[in-house]
Amino acid sequence: MIYFDNAATTYPKPPEVRRAIAEAMVLYGANPGRGGHALSLRTAEQVYACREAVSSFFKLDNPANVVFTANCTMSLNLVIKGTVQRGDHVVISDLEHNSVLRPLETLKEQGVTYTEAVVHPYNPQRTIESFCSAIRSNTKLILCSHASNVLGYRAPIEQLARLASKRGIPFAVDAAQSGGILPIDMSKNTIDYLCLPGHKGLYGPMGTGLLLCRGSHRLTTLIEGGSGSQSLLPQQPDELPEHLESGTLNVPGICGLLAGIQWLDRYGIERIAFHENSLMRELYSRLTQISNIRLYTEFPSPSVCVPLLTFNIDGQNSEAVAEHLNRAGIAVRAGLHCAPSVHRRMQTTQTGAVRLCPSAFTTNNDIYYIYKKIIEIARNS
Repeated sequence: MIYFDNAATTYPKPPEVRRAIAEAMVLYGANPGRGGHALSLRTAEQVYACREAVSSFFKLDNPANVVFTANCTMSLNLVIKGTVQRGDHVVISDLEHNSVLRPLETLKEQGVTYTEAVVHPYNPQRTIESFCSAIRSNTKLILCSHASNVLGYRAPIEQLARLASKRGIPFAVDAAQSGGILPIDMSKNTIDYLCLPGHKGLYGPMGTGLLLCRGSHRLTTLIEGGSGSQSLLPQQPDELPEHLESGTLNVPGICGLLAGIQWLDRYGIERIAFHENSLMRELYSRLTQISNIRLYTEFPSPSVCVPLLTFNIDGQNSEAVAEHLNRAGIAVRAGLHCAPSVHRRMQTTQTGAVRLCPSAFTTNNDIYYIYKKIIEIARNS
């Protein structure tokens, strides 16, 4: 299987990650924070080591403000539902995933409103102006996807963070398609909440997510329960991470995530980004030579987009193209990608689109092979 579905989850994982997960079942098998015996303490130390690694990787001052979640969707829900209430307004981008849109649609029934600001990938100033125009007196949160999961377009989160800070509005970033791929400095860019999956660009296992909280902003809880501390209190503890972490943590997943981040530190995200961007530019250049291939972005530039490519073949449904590729041993994603606003922007709500995303393990031979198979499908359409 040649795997091009890395925007959904990276595969394969580094050998170090697989080993760390297996070792966790033996070396870190106790419940962290729930006992004073040696195995529980050793497990708690390993969990904290992951908090420290995440904090260092994203330049967050306090490792205790690293909250482990089940996935990026849960992190986004914690931020959205923990920040706004009836009568509040939220500004988001027009590139958002359903992980943002659906919680906000649910909150609309409770009197919350939101506005989509247009992202202009080749004109950051127009994007900032779009967000400025969307802000209201009752805006309580600005949330923006760092990179579109359909088009790969990057939003100018550094400038948006400054805008939010000047207005005194919390700023949250959905880094599902950028964490581990683009450098993110929470302290320098005054990002209040950073939501991440552990299983994509950080090369950890599925079932791992992160919520990084900066400063004094305090979220209300979605889930309450056992935290291993202050057990006599009937209320959830106020301190992070216990405030937002109830119940037993996914220790094997956290150990795998730690190994993924350590692997990234050794390998270098700049090196990976250069490799992946080079592959996408090569494939893009080849696909432009096929007359009935429809590409939805201009030539991929690292300053404008992450390494991701979306296309269609004229006259063919995207899922049919994906099935042709699947029979050739190639895994891609087709359809609507859980981002309806983006597909309306692309005018692909009926056909969907085929998405290709490489990883550190994708080779030039993989690019050549998928190009040949796409040519075959296009010529027979």
